[in-house]
Amino acid sequence: MDNDWKKRLGVVYSTNPDFEFTETSSPRQEATLPPSQQKLTVRIDRSHRAGKQVTLVQGFVGSDEDLAALGKALKVKCGVGGTAKDGEITVQGDLRDKVTALLVGMGYNAKRGN
Repeated sequence: MDNDWKKRLGVVYSTNPDFEFTETSSPRQEATLPPSQQKLTVRIDRSHRAGKQVTLVQGFVGSDEDLAALGKALKVKCGVGGTAKDGEITVQGDLRDKVTALLVGMGYNAKRGN
């Protein structure tokens, strides 16, 4: 299995007969800071969403798995949908006060934005 073509997608063909493809390591994830050291901002956003309101939680420092777990906990406690990607959590609807209270209750340093 050392000649797996799926690992080499996007690699330019080489005419060198001695060429050996070496796989690059994946980028390291940031270590997740403890909740008391996180500085989260909870704000509302309407841009590029056809006038719908969403609550954004920005400023999370940590791995994608921890971000997804926090996003899931917020969505379950609010009873709405949303996503967690690119270092921010999106919760459907204007729930700034509720999300801020939940984050402070979980021990995060969260403040309400606009």
